[in-house]
Amino acid sequence: MSTMVSAKNILIIGASQGIGNGFVQKLINQSDTGHIFATYRTENTAENLFSLKNLYPHKLTTITVDVTHENEIQQAVTIIKSHVNKLHLVINCVGILHEGELQPEKSLKHLNTDNLWRYFQVNTIPTGIWGKHLQPLFKHSESSIFAIISAKVGSIEDNKLGGWYGYRTSKAALNMLIKNMAIEYSRVSKNTIVIALHPGTTNTKLSTPFQKNVLPEKLFSVNRCTQQLLSVINNVTINDNGKFFSWDGSNLPW
Repeated sequence: MSTMVSAKNILIIGASQGIGNGFVQKLINQSDTGHIFATYRTENTAENLFSLKNLYPHKLTTITVDVTHENEIQQAVTIIKSHVNKLHLVINCVGILHEGELQPEKSLKHLNTDNLWRYFQVNTIPTGIWGKHLQPLFKHSESSIFAIISAKVGSIEDNKLGGWYGYRTSKAALNMLIKNMAIEYSRVSKNTIVIALHPGTTNTKLSTPFQKNVLPEKLFSVNRCTQQLLSVINNVTINDNGKFFSWDGSNLPW
């Protein structure tokens, strides 16, 4: 049986902007938050994170990580271990939809190997590598959650429109990785709940070029998005290990 947690140690992966930064802002003031570790890739996009670091120097540790390099993930975990011996909540918010010339493909004729690899390199592989290196920090008697931001468009069963080949397939592969990871964690880290989360369309740089057809009531602010997802996170039980949740707490098909 897991035991309750009085002070949560938290890791937010990809916390410089958007949803990840929103999680840090929300969690930093909560009474049950012990220490937050927050990763960022480049300093020039992490001003908000550094501002929070200045306000909470003893509660927030920032770590630079390029998640496409395993050695940097491993180094980050080593830094975390130098501060704490357990984690209670990890949220992976790193993802890519568009980047310079990289844009969601509407047709097979738009596919190219480099772009497909980039989607998998950022959206899929890092979660498995984090899961590998973080596992020792989850092996304790207290309740813990490993939540990964996925996307409804990664659901094979829900796909009725096609398109967005690289993003869809990288998220579908991520979902399988999460399911696999949940099964292994249930054997070796019995108090950890591993879940996939769909945040809905959130007003961030990731979604900006694709917002014109989104109903206003379905375009969430970062504040609302993180509030909704934390509500889901706070209400899951060990029986929810390996499930895929939408922002409203409903189950999504894989």
